[in-house]
Amino acid sequence: MTHPSPTVPAPLTKPPRTRCLALEPKGPTAVRALGVFAAARLTGLLAVTAVAHATGQDTFRLLGRSWDSRWYTGIAAHGYGRTLYFEPTVVQSDLAFFPLYPGLIRAVTTVTPLSHGAAGLLVSWLAAGAAALGIYAVATRLYDRRTATALVLLWGLMPHSVILSMAYTEPVLTALAAWSLYALLTGRWLWAGTLAALAGLARPNGFAVAAAVLVAAVCEIVRRRGRGVPHRLWTGALFAPLGWGAYVLWVGARKGDVLGGYFAVQRGWGSRFDFGAGSLAFVKHLLLDGDKLVFSMTLVIVAVAVLLYALLVAERAPLPLLVYTGVLLLITVGGSGFFESKPRFLLPAFPLLIPLACALLRTARARPRAAYLVVGALAGLSVAYGTYLVTIARMPL
Repeated sequence: MTHPSPTVPAPLTKPPRTRCLALEPKGPTAVRALGVFAAARLTGLLAVTAVAHATGQDTFRLLGRSWDSRWYTGIAAHGYGRTLYFEPTVVQSDLAFFPLYPGLIRAVTTVTPLSHGAAGLLVSWLAAGAAALGIYAVATRLYDRRTATALVLLWGLMPHSVILSMAYTEPVLTALAAWSLYALLTGRWLWAGTLAALAGLARPNGFAVAAAVLVAAVCEIVRRRGRGVPHRLWTGALFAPLGWGAYVLWVGARKGDVLGGYFAVQRGWGSRFDFGAGSLAFVKHLLLDGDKLVFSMTLVIVAVAVLLYALLVAERAPLPLLVYTGVLLLITVGGSGFFESKPRFLLPAFPLLIPLACALLRTARARPRAAYLVVGALAGLSVAYGTYLVTIARMPL
């Protein structure tokens, strides 16, 4: 019995067999996996539509014109330059939002008659599909088709997966991250670096993809002892951080502080990396004083994510997946700001679900009814909680 190498190997002719390979190596195709994912998200979308209609709300506005979506569509329509002042220490600037997603929205509105909100939804839905296929490709490479399909299904049933149906950037980041990681696992360094650069233009935590590429590149160079390193590896590693770095420096130059300007903008939003001090203070308040359901669910989701990362390490997942997921988790746990948004920041961390996908397959083989019950419960939680977040909670996502 072998496990995926902790470093990035040369392209493999066959996916490595792991402990998760409990069933036949063949299984559902990528098309079927995409269909399962689409069915999960369509069910959630119909639930949101039904509750919105019953409560007199506009479904399109809820999905395409709420919270951060309004900032992204505003940038797409008018460019950067909007700043809202609330308190001396609370200054919300649109420079906090990275440019790839609004750029895609603007491109769609340029060539189609769609509004900016509709274009944002179209980009997000297409990106969610591309992300599902990328997740399937990664899992098929490491395990088998059944594991890959289970992983895609679980990703589509996460408690916050309603975000995948909204005009948000998480689907775009996940798609770029999944395909970049797949490129790493198959030795396509140039593709991995290019996609990592684009991921860095999508969201602040998109740097996690570049971190995975850089660490994998360093390990490969050390393994080769610096000899015979292909130029594509050097080029891919060079490309990986360019997107994130270029935008951060551009904002800094615009604010008159090249290295610190972007982080000053983030502090205006109340977002900073404080090694978890802000999160711990809020958890203390939550445990001692109680608060809204969303905050309690956030605490549970983040705690489960930490446990799943430990299980992912125990599974001896490939190093790029561990680095990528670890950086996302570190940013989520160690950052302050909107506590209720932390589960959304973890949506791109799909490798966390690998241990669950493996456990679900083992259960399906031994006790099929139990597996169906688990999937049904997860679907019910995802649909109910996602609908609550969008139509009732009315809190920043």
